[in-house]
Amino acid sequence: MIATQELTGRIFNIQKYSIYDGDGIRTLIFFKGCNIRCPWCANPEGLTSQFQVMFSQEKCINCGDCVNVCPTAVHYRAEENGEIKHFIDRNKECIGCRKCEEICTQRALDIVGKDVTVSELMDIIMQDYDFYVSSGGGVTIGGGEMSLQTDFAVALFSECKKMMINTAVETQGTTSLANYQKLAPVTDTFLFDIKEINSEHHHALFGISNEGIRRNLEWLVDYGANVIVRMPLVRGYNDSWGAITGAIDYVKKLAKRGNIRRIDMLPYHQLGRKKYERLGMSYPMTEDPSYTPEELNQLETFFGQFDFDIRLVRH
Repeated sequence: MIATQELTGRIFNIQKYSIYDGDGIRTLIFFKGCNIRCPWCANPEGLTSQFQVMFSQEKCINCGDCVNVCPTAVHYRAEENGEIKHFIDRNKECIGCRKCEEICTQRALDIVGKDVTVSELMDIIMQDYDFYVSSGGGVTIGGGEMSLQTDFAVALFSECKKMMINTAVETQGTTSLANYQKLAPVTDTFLFDIKEINSEHHHALFGISNEGIRRNLEWLVDYGANVIVRMPLVRGYNDSWGAITGAIDYVKKLAKRGNIRRIDMLPYHQLGRKKYERLGMSYPMTEDPSYTPEELNQLETFFGQFDFDIRLVRH
């Protein structure tokens, strides 16, 4: 067994037949752990690198089997309104043993987080090899923030390249330049986020400025990487005229230095809201900043005025 296959990474999901995360049909692998907190995050199970319990109260029959098998007392039963119910102690550490998940007959429990080796992931990736070849697809790593596990990502992509599988990463650009310098030789496409072009506003939203993010993006462009810029659009957060046009102008100027293929605009959606509840987390958005179909049409028309390939991605 080759040495790189002994490396272990922590993931929280594998999504097959993805068509929104790079060219063609892809296998999308979600790395666990993130270093910023976006209020609109649709993958709250990717925020922490720790194992987590997702619990569906409506499916639970309060049998207590999970309480009996849990080695760290994450699960417990207590009386509420005269009824004995099952609860999760979020202050206790889940160690990812999955004993509760396995014993739950109602499928009310899901343990989020799995440690995998490169060879284990390659076995899964190769199941859809024919789809990659026929569609021009491949493998995309997202998260969380995938560059927090750069060495594992590089090891995985090195094996993908041996099989001539196209590789892509989704990244916020929030870690060190050294990580992107490692990723660049084995990554065919960078799906790179610009969430807010103004550094002060960026710091107010996420607790970090965006100078390092722009440094990483500019290095990738100068290196010759293939880049697609992604911009989330969230009403009241980063969708002002200045925020949008400022980001587009920045990308257009940067594109003169290298290969930025296009900008993908990603309107806010609430697809991850239920997951917050299952994780015992409060949903950060107090109001619904979704756009109506008419507003999306107006945005699409607005983007068409720029001399650049800007696409509104509708899920």
